[in-house]
Amino acid sequence: MMISSWRRRRAARRMARVGVSGDTVELTIPSHFRCPISLELMKDPVTLSTGITYDRASIETWMEGGNFTCPFTNQPLQSIDSIPNHNIRKMIQDWCVENRAYGIERIPTPRVPASPAQVREILEKMATATRRGDCDGCKSLVEKIKKLGKESERNKKCIINNGTGNTLSSTFEAFSNPEKFEKSIEILEEILSAMTMMFPLQEEAIKHLKSETSLQSLVWFVKGGDISGRRNSVLVLKEIISSYPEKVNELGEIQGALEGLFKLIKDPICSSSKKASLFMTYHVIASTSSPNQERFTKALLQMGLVSLLLETLVDAERSVCERALGAFDGICETKQGREEAYAHALTMPVIVKKILRVSDLATELSVSIVWKLVKHESREDEEEEDGGVKVEALQVGAFQKLLLLLQVGCSEWTKEKATELLKLLNNLHRDRLECIDSLDFKDLKRTF
Repeated sequence: MMISSWRRRRAARRMARVGVSGDTVELTIPSHFRCPISLELMKDPVTLSTGITYDRASIETWMEGGNFTCPFTNQPLQSIDSIPNHNIRKMIQDWCVENRAYGIERIPTPRVPASPAQVREILEKMATATRRGDCDGCKSLVEKIKKLGKESERNKKCIINNGTGNTLSSTFEAFSNPEKFEKSIEILEEILSAMTMMFPLQEEAIKHLKSETSLQSLVWFVKGGDISGRRNSVLVLKEIISSYPEKVNELGEIQGALEGLFKLIKDPICSSSKKASLFMTYHVIASTSSPNQERFTKALLQMGLVSLLLETLVDAERSVCERALGAFDGICETKQGREEAYAHALTMPVIVKKILRVSDLATELSVSIVWKLVKHESREDEEEEDGGVKVEALQVGAFQKLLLLLQVGCSEWTKEKATELLKLLNNLHRDRLECIDSLDFKDLKRTF
């Protein structure tokens, strides 16, 4: 900060010496250094077929808006390709250096952006290498694509728009062949890494990734790959299940798939991998189209999913919390799932706490869970010494929260379940009730 201040003072003194009137100096940018669109100093000057030079960012924004005329001359563009104007760029850089005393910074020399022709050439070479079974050749080309994509958002957009996702996914499918798999792990890892740059994946790309061989490879990385491989594979699987929810049946049948998802929730690599794992776990549990839904749910429950979800919910961020509650709500659809929930001491305290504290969706899911547990509680459980789940719900403040929820406002479905819950809990063990502090909800507002 001291150096910057000194430079500004020095610049001011120099400007005073050159005979500028007044206290401030307004440095005039030469008109041919300004972009005709933005009127700002050009950082990456390019020339169109009409001979007019613009700043690359400005003219690309113009053409992306569906304009195919020269903004300055209004003439139709014979070609949308732009040519870097190195002469103007060097003149601008020299001018910046000459005027650095006035606080002008030299513009950096821009990288040449990727062109559609360049991307297509790489993809054609990749397809040829794939047909030959050339792992090293494909790996080198995938690395080249990744490098281009990391250079700029413009390159990334160019890569995505020219069918890179489709080529990468077809290459992944080809090298996922069981006969080639052991020798292809490195190229498959590189493809997965590059694939995460292409989200959301296009339909053609997903068709290759949802094949049996591709799913087998993805599960292998989920359960046994390195950290980046596990993260990237679970994110790709989420893309597949988002488009084809019915694929959870095939996914669940693959040995180690459910264990891999469970492990990623328990020991998350990052927030996105945890969210993706919870998303797929929810679909495995809640998929009514899967003939093996009950078996998959039972397997997850035996691993300790109820305890894991409750531990996750204790201090989870909103999106993680919503996904965990969704999975827990699915568990409570089954008898075994409810029994596991009844048996866990944290179930009711944690779930009730999420009502009105996280989001509207979290509140809706929490009410649904409490409703399912209270509604399906057996007579024997109610007559137990501790009074069962109804009394537990009252003790942790469910009655007051449900009343407050109706006052604040909620969806019709949630309102119906909350009203039914209040009837089930009314006049039950009032001496055991613990009031909640109204200050906890001082910021809540009615929706009407």
